[in-house]
Amino acid sequence: MEQHIVFTAAALVTFAIFSFLYKDNPFYKFAEHLVVGVSAGYWIVILYNTSLVPKLIEPLQRFFGGRSTSLLDPLVIIPAILGILMFTRFVPKIAWISRIPISYILGIGSGAAIPLVLQTFVIQQIYPTMAMFLPGGAVTWWDWVTNILIFAGVFCGLAYFYFSARHEGALGGVSKAGIWILMIGFGASFGYTVMSRVSLLYGRMDFLVNAWARPLLGALFGG
Repeated sequence: MEQHIVFTAAALVTFAIFSFLYKDNPFYKFAEHLVVGVSAGYWIVILYNTSLVPKLIEPLQRFFGGRSTSLLDPLVIIPAILGILMFTRFVPKIAWISRIPISYILGIGSGAAIPLVLQTFVIQQIYPTMAMFLPGGAVTWWDWVTNILIFAGVFCGLAYFYFSARHEGALGGVSKAGIWILMIGFGASFGYTVMSRVSLLYGRMDFLVNAWARPLLGALFGG
């Protein structure tokens, strides 16, 4: 019985979201605010248990309780103070203080993200492009075909964005091929996005029919 109640509530929220297909209405707004509120509450609990407790509260408890074996435990006070300074944003007279922790976060975040982005989106993309020039990069004839297509696609795509010369003659032909390469890439990305959204829709419809409607009707009518 409890499962039917929970599934019915989930189904009603789903229908409230789907009601936006007709027009904006109070049911959709309620469901939208509910999702945002529940998500915010969920992440607050997750961050509290996975970040605040193990990285701040527990080290301070060990330090002030005389059980600390690490010199880093008292240093957690520094990020704690920076976090508290973030809340000065709500006091107009001293709101400028919040820029200190914000700049620190941006600096550390940029320093950590830039190498990761370069490694993921630049270096890892360069390797398959140049694979046919590397030892062992092409073994079979199909490897050669694949590597040549990748290299040609990257070269044509870069040629389209070369604006230091008029796109005429050979450069014009290569840049036109680059347009086709770009359109194929955008189309594949869009198709993948649509496919993932359709998959989500299928999963939700499967829930409404098989997990909610059929068991509920069976419980009501004994079928």
